[in-house]
This record gives sequence, C-alpha cells and structure tokens, in this order.
Amino acid sequence: MSTQPNQTRVVLVTGPSGAGRATAINVLEDLGFEAIDNIPLQMIPRLFDAGPLDHPLALGIDVRNRDFTLSRLLDLHLDLVRRTDGNATLLFLDCRPDVLLRRYSETRRRHPLAQEDTPEVGIAREIELLRPIEGRADIVIDTSLLSPHDLKAELHQWFADSTSLRLSVAVQSFSYKRGIPHGVDMVFDCRFLSNPHWEAPLRDKTGLDPDVRAFLQNDERLNPFIAKITDMLTFLLPEMEAEGKTHLSIGIGCTGGQHRSVVVAEEVARALAEDGWRVSIGHKELMRRGVVPAGSTVMTDRGRAEK
Repeated sequence: MSTQPNQTRVVLVTGPSGAGRATAINVLEDLGFEAIDNIPLQMIPRLFDAGPLDHPLALGIDVRNRDFTLSRLLDLHLDLVRRTDGNATLLFLDCRPDVLLRRYSETRRRHPLAQEDTPEVGIAREIELLRPIEGRADIVIDTSLLSPHDLKAELHQWFADSTSLRLSVAVQSFSYKRGIPHGVDMVFDCRFLSNPHWEAPLRDKTGLDPDVRAFLQNDERLNPFIAKITDMLTFLLPEMEAEGKTHLSIGIGCTGGQHRSVVVAEEVARALAEDGWRVSIGHKELMRRGVVPAGSTVMTDRGRAEK
C-alpha cells in the first residue's frame, strides 16, 4: 500500500447527529469536492492507493459509520494528514443540546445512539463521545444559530477558492408553440425580431447556419437585445453565486424554436463563457427534431465549445 504524500485536498466532516453534516457535505460537493458519506473508515485509505485523486474529497463521518470508534477516526485523521502532505482538514460541526433536541423533535427521527430511548439520551451520549474529536478539529463551526443558508455561507468562507466550481449556467432555446421548458429560472422572448421563417431560402435552416445569423444581424434590434441580456446577467450572476446558488437555467424562446432563439442563445452563452462562467447550451426544438444530438454543448473559457 502506497503512503507517499500527495496534494489531494481532503475534508473530514463530523459532529453530533443533527448538527448539519449532510448540509455541509452537499455544500462541499457544490464547491467541486467529491462527496462520500458514511463510508466505512477502514476503506478510506484505499481511496488513495492509486495516487492523487482528480478532485478534492469530502468525507462525511459520524457514529452511524459501520466501524466508527473514537480512536479509529483520530488515527484516520493523522493518516490522511500524512498521505496528503498536511492537506487534510478535520471539520467539526458543533451544536447546543437543546437545539439538537428541537431538530430531532421536528423530524421525529430516532437518535442513532438511543434507538429505544428518548433523543435526549442519545444526544448526551454522542456529545460526550465526540468531545475529544472537537478538541482535535482543525475547524469548529457552531451551527446552533445558523440556518442552512448561513452554514453554506460559512463553509464558502473556509473552503471556496479559485479552484472551486463556480455557479453553472444552462442556456437553452425553445419553441413557444410547445410551451416554456419546465424548471427554467429566467425566460427571454425574442419573437419581436425579424423571422427567417418567412424567407424561403432560410425556412429549413436553423440558427446554427451562417445565412440565418447573417439575416438576423440585419435586424438592428438584435445586438442591443443580446447586450441588454448579457449586461443584466453580468450583474446578477455574481450576486446569485454569493447568495449560494449553484445553477441557473435560462430559456430563450421564439415561435418555432428554430431560428431566432437559437441565434440569441448561442450569442448569450458565448458572452457568458468569455466572461469566465461555466455555461452549457442546448436547443430544445432542434434536439427534438434530431437536428442536433441530445444533450448540451459546454462553453468553456473564452467561449470555446466542447462536447
């Protein structure tokens, strides 16, 4: 078994049941960590046998882990510190007993250390059991007064960096005749633009064709419309990301979803990608007709497209 140090970033997330471990794991996953919850402790070192991992790793650990003991967790932390050349963090989520009791009362779940007793008994046992771990933790966050949103913001301060995944944006064109796609956050209507459908040579082409794009460029309203959309999104996206949003879906529609909406969606997606956002683009009507493959094209840095 290899024990050579590597630079894989690892966060061990633990604390009393009900303190917010599941929320923390989800937040770290949104930040680009590979998240694994309740894996047996003895299996964790095997994750590093093949060398450095491709992504930072977030491991959720509590008393429900099959082979959990205090000594095993503390030993595991030391082992991971060695394996990652000091890049392993033990995150302890603390919480007051009365708040834990209220949370258990609200969910009506049994405490893992008091299946046959009241939650108070299990909470007291777990707090006492985990006390030495809290003393060894690298980061301690008291979640007693934190909402899930507050906890997310706190974790972003500790773990978000230049390598973390940014908010992702999905841009899709669609046909108003078939209705607005389910789940979109924002919709823009471009049916006011000149319609290539009424030009016989363009009718069977799509917004991906240069002739259609050239036709629409002759409409003096096109570029200001695209500029206003991108200007608004340039303002909104950082605010949404700061608020903790991880995904935004934008729909751009025209009558048939074939010409105008495709052109506008392509241009908006390219502008956002050139601004550094992670953008995927899809054309709902063109995919339905088989004109383009199902699935989205990902717009990467400087607006390059990758399948």
